[in-house]
Amino acid sequence: MAHRILIATSRYYDHISRELEAGVAEALAEEDVTLETIEVPGAFEVPGIIAMAADSGRFDGYIALGCVIRGETSHYDYVCGESARGLMTLAVERRLAIGYGILTVENEEQALARADRKRKNKGRDAAIACLEMLKLRKKFVG
Repeated sequence: MAHRILIATSRYYDHISRELEAGVAEALAEEDVTLETIEVPGAFEVPGIIAMAADSGRFDGYIALGCVIRGETSHYDYVCGESARGLMTLAVERRLAIGYGILTVENEEQALARADRKRKNKGRDAAIACLEMLKLRKKFVG
């Protein structure tokens, strides 16, 4: 059975997000899935767009992608914490299968290492997590 998966991508660090998306695409190339991508301005907006998409009933699972790099203010802490909390709330309260691929790093070098498909490939990890949660949800929901 084909799954319809939405990739919700923050465009704030576009070059990093594009590499994460490529990791997702490679990981799911052999799977029976249909992917759709929607772009939002930053990581803070990712939970909101996933909630809107979930209301549509069009998707089976979601992959949240983006990057937050620590800056000179506490803004980093709020964006990281609130985007993660928002996604966890959706996963728990609405039983959504969400693969978490929002990088939270100290600098661009760390972000590039985590996004790079030849190194840590966190896009792939988020895609696999989404698929695994879809399989597990099927055990309980049918």
